[in-house]
Amino acid sequence: QVQLAESGGGLVQAGGSLRLSCVASGNIFNIGRMGWYRQAPGKQRELVAVYNWAGSTVYAESLKGRFTISRDNAKKTVYLQMNSLVPEDTAVYYCNALINVHDYWGQGTQVTVSS
Repeated sequence: QVQLAESGGGLVQAGGSLRLSCVASGNIFNIGRMGWYRQAPGKQRELVAVYNWAGSTVYAESLKGRFTISRDNAKKTVYLQMNSLVPEDTAVYYCNALINVHDYWGQGTQVTVSS
């Protein structure tokens, strides 16, 4: 079994920054990708950024320049650095991973940006 553990969410003022972390643990033989999605109240879950373990990254177009995804391969961890946060970034942020050819989701971490 594989588990994803997210951390780093919280309350921040507009213009501030947060760094989210997602650690994968368990019987891991292959990581295809790890990344982040978010879901705001009343909205559908949407892509934020994905790190393909072969080396490429994918971002939501609207978030390029403010959000940066990175990874630590040895720690099986993916990070999301979020800068210049705005209230519209308020959402539950979910870690998603393709591990051992299965799709996994974390429990989510709340990010709240106050104006």
